[in-house]
Amino acid sequence: MANHRSAAKRIRSDKAKKTLNHYQARTTRNAVKKIRSLAEAEEIGKQSPKVISMIDKLAKKGVIHKNKAANLKSKLMKKAGKKTAPEAGPAAAKAAK
Repeated sequence: MANHRSAAKRIRSDKAKKTLNHYQARTTRNAVKKIRSLAEAEEIGKQSPKVISMIDKLAKKGVIHKNKAANLKSKLMKKAGKKTAPEAGPAAAKAAK
């Protein structure tokens, strides 16, 4: 139990912040999973800016680490690139020479 009114208020506000952060992080994780399961390049292109924005907001608030956010965004963009240009890659580079 808190010994001061300010400590009691801090406990209440921390609980509210934790609840909101948990909700936003879970929503973002679900959105990332949804994009990973998509097969159409157009859908990935439409959804990825929203999800990247969600990831950036979590990193800005400190809910997830900035490097984790960068890794998530990199993987999403890599997947989007593979879906839009399947011929790209080392084999295509050798064939172009």
